[in-house]
Amino acid sequence: MIKKIAIYGKGGIGKSTTVANLSAVWASDDLNCLVIGCDPKADTTRTLCGKRIPTIVNTLKENRNPEKEELVFSGFKGIQCVESGGPEPGVGCAGRGVIVAMKRLEKLGIFDEDLDVVVYDVLGDVVCGGFSVPLREKYADEVLIVTSGEYMALYAANNIVRGVKKLKGNLSGIVCNCRNVENEEQIVSEFAKKIGTHVIGIVHRSNLIQDAELDAKTVVEKYPESDETQEYKTLASSIMTNEKVSTLEPMSDEDFEKFSKSYLD
Repeated sequence: MIKKIAIYGKGGIGKSTTVANLSAVWASDDLNCLVIGCDPKADTTRTLCGKRIPTIVNTLKENRNPEKEELVFSGFKGIQCVESGGPEPGVGCAGRGVIVAMKRLEKLGIFDEDLDVVVYDVLGDVVCGGFSVPLREKYADEVLIVTSGEYMALYAANNIVRGVKKLKGNLSGIVCNCRNVENEEQIVSEFAKKIGTHVIGIVHRSNLIQDAELDAKTVVEKYPESDETQEYKTLASSIMTNEKVSTLEPMSDEDFEKFSKSYLD
């Protein structure tokens, strides 16, 4: 059975890093992975391919009927990498690129291939418009939310939970991507309980991860024996074996403010 995961979270919270390193772990375990970057910045797969790859949106501008090889690129350990792309900033709807990409990949039969894991790195602090496509069109079966213990990251996570609940999506849990906030793990754990889910894994802040990214690599590839790689391995295993079912109860804005004052002050 294919594992199909959409990863959401506040912009800049570390979704792409999480997606790339998790995929690198699974591919190292001989799983067939497809990674789809759903962000106009098109940087999800950079550390898997060692460079930026052409986007579906830009490729279609030049060629109305591209072959698979023009849209899907092989990355670390054979991971299939795709970037949806989108319009220039301030021009058109960024989510439109996701819709175009999904339809094109479907037409080419990419989703019918022998895959073990499909991961979507989705832009947006709320699940709306084109960015809801992985969930709304059932391309993804479950959602992970990446957050830190910071106010705005948790605020975005709460809004995302609202969207997931509205779309009747399955939230598998929260990934705590630490930013060295005081009592961060406790804060994120309490937040998860408040909204009816759990913390599925923790990744601690590390300069080693950034160092690998500067070299256009995942930490899993560049530092396979590191503690950081072990954390991603633990997270990857937790995701694969997770059987907990979330009963989503996103907080109202008023309740979130109370929560934030009690834990973040």
